[in-house]
Amino acid sequence: MNAFLVYLLKGSVLLSVFLAFFLLVMRRSGHFRLNRVALLAGSALCLLLPLVRFRVNRPTLYSEWLEPVAVSAGEGAGRAVVTAAGGLTLSWPAFLLFVYLVGALVTSGFFVYSYGRMFRLLRHTPAVRRDGYSLHLLDRDMPSFSWLRHIVLSRGDYARYPAILTHEKAHVRCGHSYDLLLASVLAVFQWFNPLVWLCRSELKLLHEYEADDFVLNQGIDATQYQLLLVKKAVGEKRFLLANGFNHAQLKNRITMMQTQSRAAWKKLLPLLLIPLFAGTMLLLAECKPDAVPFQLVDVKPQFQDGDADSFAVWVNRNLTYPETAREKELEGRVTLQFTVEPDGSVTGVKVLRGVDPILDDEAVRVISQSPRWSPGLMNGKPVRVTYNFPVVFQLK
Repeated sequence: MNAFLVYLLKGSVLLSVFLAFFLLVMRRSGHFRLNRVALLAGSALCLLLPLVRFRVNRPTLYSEWLEPVAVSAGEGAGRAVVTAAGGLTLSWPAFLLFVYLVGALVTSGFFVYSYGRMFRLLRHTPAVRRDGYSLHLLDRDMPSFSWLRHIVLSRGDYARYPAILTHEKAHVRCGHSYDLLLASVLAVFQWFNPLVWLCRSELKLLHEYEADDFVLNQGIDATQYQLLLVKKAVGEKRFLLANGFNHAQLKNRITMMQTQSRAAWKKLLPLLLIPLFAGTMLLLAECKPDAVPFQLVDVKPQFQDGDADSFAVWVNRNLTYPETAREKELEGRVTLQFTVEPDGSVTGVKVLRGVDPILDDEAVRVISQSPRWSPGLMNGKPVRVTYNFPVVFQLK
């Protein structure tokens, strides 16, 4: 699970940087299809790049700030957290992982429910096969929408406003529904990132820009079309996951239709993503260690023939809550790192995240007195292994 949490952490940083760049620099370029491809490809790349292990010879943002937290989230950080009061408590990363899984499950349920409602409507509404799509005409008045190769319109809109059908045909022709499916998968993985949800809204707006552009290129009068948008702007938005005639921000759509200049040089803006991704990956690179990280070693070091819980029990038994810290009511989590040498001795104890020098020193003192471990093995040979371990001081 530790590797998965590290993957989520890196992916979230990459997505945040990329989406912030897109929203600040690219969204108003006027090149709708290029922006749409860049948004989808960039988001997919943010999910793939964290799978690439990249190491450098000097400390980075990841190794200095994120790695201690990420590594302590699972294997190698101890499966239990010790407290000065004499008990064992559940590691907070396990709770965070639980919250993440619940959020992903709830988000998935939302999409499944919404798609289910839409599919039920399509299944129970008679369809007329046309060239490249199926047309569903409803007797009741409701906002039009399209999904995959299905277009849903009220009979009244079909008879009076041919521009609406043209608009929905553009969504089908451009394959916008597939974009939304990919965006939904991204939202499930990164449901906790607000920029991901903003990305979905921006993607749907790009779809509307592209469809509006297609309608105007068919010779439909721009003024009349904009008046139609205003007229149809009110109504119930029943299927928020589909492409709809009046689902997106009306003011932005009309403004974009009135924008004549689409500078050719703005097509080069996606090239700026190359140094942006390279720089972000450099910040997220791991620092090359002179010892093997706990999670990468073939055979893990063992403490007194036990696992991390055994070491947690030993630390808890030998830890003394400093009296000065009690008087000052100091408490908190101290994250330490140490190295298990090939001979099993513990060296290089240092504080990665401290609380107060009084508590930090006590945690270092105890870890430094650790009995010998059974060393870790790589390719059958003993190696130096780095190990992160949290100590939580709690007043009770």
